[in-house]
Amino acid sequence: MGLFDKFFGGLGKTRQKIDLEELFQDYAPDSEQFYEDLEEMLILADAGMPTAERVDYLMHRKTWEDRYRKGEEAREGLIKILTGLLDVGSPALKLDTKPSVILMVGVNGVGKTTTIGKLAHQLVQDGKKVMLCAGDTFRAAAAEQLGVWAERAGCEFVRHEEGSDPAAVVYDGICAAKARGTDVILIDTAGRLHNKQNLMNELAKIRRVIDRELPDADVETLMVLDATTGQNGLMQAKQFLETSGLTGIVLTKLDGTAKGGIVFAIANECGLPVKYVGVGEGIDDLIPFDAKTYVEALFKK
Repeated sequence: MGLFDKFFGGLGKTRQKIDLEELFQDYAPDSEQFYEDLEEMLILADAGMPTAERVDYLMHRKTWEDRYRKGEEAREGLIKILTGLLDVGSPALKLDTKPSVILMVGVNGVGKTTTIGKLAHQLVQDGKKVMLCAGDTFRAAAAEQLGVWAERAGCEFVRHEEGSDPAAVVYDGICAAKARGTDVILIDTAGRLHNKQNLMNELAKIRRVIDRELPDADVETLMVLDATTGQNGLMQAKQFLETSGLTGIVLTKLDGTAKGGIVFAIANECGLPVKYVGVGEGIDDLIPFDAKTYVEALFKK
């Protein structure tokens, strides 16, 4: 199955909220009803009010500049606007150093550990030597779950006992990666500690260990977001962005939600690229994000 087909299948529920056929059926460039309907459609898909208003403004401007008269012209213009909205950074991972680090953050229940396993599988398939590091020492059975994924993906694995210092686990993982010639260290982190401040302090401590032990390494800090949470997920992203130096988003459970418009809100309000999306339970159902393909799968006939 190609990339377009996977996006198309994963966005089925969102497309039900976004009916461009009806929107452009009676298109008129000077109809304010059209723009009101466009805003409502985007809000229903969880793009959020600020993003919907921005798209409305850009659509007004492009309609005037390009002199749209037909619904098909306006449709293509909207696709270009939304694709451009997602152009906030490269969706590709920067993993040029040996080792490189991927630090995975996010609240509990978003599919973080499963996402790490799927990403590890892809990296191994690409010929990388990968190590998984169980930095979530607070959630019961988190390390065991990650260990199962390490075995399944064919990765090396570093863990400590439950309740250990996560930064110490990361330190040991880095030392082991250096000794074994590892290409990529994938670090799981806790989704919740006693309170938000403790969580952020723990992440900062882990990051200090990485910066001290691997000062020249490429480091991707990816936040895993559950697409079904919509605007709540956007609030989470803003919080982690303030404290964790995020470089991108991994959006999970896209196939189970009608809130696929959240990717536009993430780009518009956080300035963060979506790097991967999850469109199913299979090990190959974590797919690299491509803005043009995503928008076409969402809006094309």
